Amino acid sequence: QVQLVESGGGLVQAGGSLRLSCAASGRTSSKLPMAWFRQAPGKERDFVAAISASGVITNYADSVKGRFTISRGNAKNTVYLQMNSLKSEDTAVYYCAAGPSFDAMTTTPSDWGQGTQVTVSS
Repeated sequence: QVQLVESGGGLVQAGGSLRLSCAASGRTSSKLPMAWFRQAPGKERDFVAAISASGVITNYADSVKGRFTISRGNAKNTVYLQMNSLKSEDTAVYYCAAGPSFDAMTTTPSDWGQGTQVTVSS
């Protein structure tokens, strides 16, 4: 099992930026693909971005392409989500997720963090 802890959420004005971090711990945490999801009030949890274990391959939801960037730290067990040009519709709880395979990351990760709130004021 992998433990995931998110940080970096907060309140920002529209057009601003935030960087979320996710620290993963566990025996294989540095060898797993990871992803970010988000859930707005009254809506389902949606895929945002994913990154392969090596950090070479990434995938983004259409709604965030060109604005958000997912990356991994050098030790590979930390994942970041750089969010630029934020919009009010980006307001949500953002969740970090991990494993088991990159192809599965858009729908069925195996482990989840507790989430961090991002609020974008217009």
